[in-house]
Amino acid sequence: MVNDFADKDFFRGSELIADPYPFYEALRQQCPVAKEKHHDVTMVTGWEEACAVLNDAETWSSCNSVTGPFPGFPVSLEGLGDSDITELIEQHRDELPFSDQLPTLDPPTHTNHRSLLMRLITPKRLKENEDAMWELADQVLDDFLAPGEGDWIKGFSGPFTLLVIADLLGVPIEDRDKFVKGIRENSGGGVGGTGKESLAHSPLEFLYGLFSDYVRDRRAAPRDDVLTGLATATYPDGTTPEVEDVARVAANVFSAGQETTVRLLGASLQTLGERPDIQAQLRKDRSLIPNFIEESLRHESPVKGDFRLNRKPVNIGGVDLPAGTTVMIVQAAANRDPRRFEDPTTFDPARKNARQHISFGRGIHSCPGAPLARAETRVALERLLDRTSDIRISEKHHGPANDRRYQYVPTYILRGLTELHLEFTPV
Repeated sequence: MVNDFADKDFFRGSELIADPYPFYEALRQQCPVAKEKHHDVTMVTGWEEACAVLNDAETWSSCNSVTGPFPGFPVSLEGLGDSDITELIEQHRDELPFSDQLPTLDPPTHTNHRSLLMRLITPKRLKENEDAMWELADQVLDDFLAPGEGDWIKGFSGPFTLLVIADLLGVPIEDRDKFVKGIRENSGGGVGGTGKESLAHSPLEFLYGLFSDYVRDRRAAPRDDVLTGLATATYPDGTTPEVEDVARVAANVFSAGQETTVRLLGASLQTLGERPDIQAQLRKDRSLIPNFIEESLRHESPVKGDFRLNRKPVNIGGVDLPAGTTVMIVQAAANRDPRRFEDPTTFDPARKNARQHISFGRGIHSCPGAPLARAETRVALERLLDRTSDIRISEKHHGPANDRRYQYVPTYILRGLTELHLEFTPV
């Protein structure tokens, strides 16, 4: 089985986009920490080994977390395998793409920036946001359900998640069209895409500008709103962050918080459409929905994986890695590690340890928006089930049940459908 995949390029080829899971399994059979042959990336496909990397921010830098082997580190790391390259990373990190975004930062900068984010995503604010979700879900469903069929991704998931994240951040209603237009015009090749646009240094520049304006305005004239809370937040030591730092945090929440939840909503509805038995269970007992969401996250992780660069020599899973090794923690593979999850390829909505998935990461970079994504998906599923009596996959668009045709986003980081056409009977 390993040899069947030896010549396939996970990062630049298209053969593994539709179904990467046999490739992951072949790598894990070879070794849970194995080097792929095309781009000198060590792939971590085991759950225990992945957690060991994610939980060790002292050894592993996140400077390359989004880009991995492309374009690679700005200077050669050859021959430095026995050294501690921390100082070298700090000298050159600003030359890497996405270097101003939260996922690529290391402590202490990461600690400061994440503290700003946690001032925004408080339990109180999340509760207020969730209260608004029910109305927002109905608002989008009104138009989506009317024809009796539609593309779930573009017709509901995209608009709904954008409205939710805009509400969370307190973006004024009159300005939201600017955000929609900006995302459409600046999406480029997408995270993990192969086009030059995907390697832009600051692909969220347009959002930085918008949020910087809000921060300056609220600092000059505070109001009783969410943006004022963000604008006046301080670092743990009491110092006031630069306007641009606050804008970067808000922009990252806005973009990342939408994209991955769209993919989760797509995977969830794909399962309900393909599995009438599971759909019937959830219709009968809504208390099953939270664990269904966890199993959806495990079975089809919206993020295939991200990257790390070790500052010093380290041993992971019995494999010695010299300093400067580019590692991909393949969450989507670890979530199907049979050493952790029994019968891992089977979708089991009652799986007792489903929540042990690492789709939201682990350690200091664990996704702070996880509660938001879970709430969005739960609200969307509940309202859709409330307002329909049946949900089916469109055979016209995706083919018959024994011969489905699905298209997935063509990136090495994100996993998700580009379209999901559904038919339904509105209540």
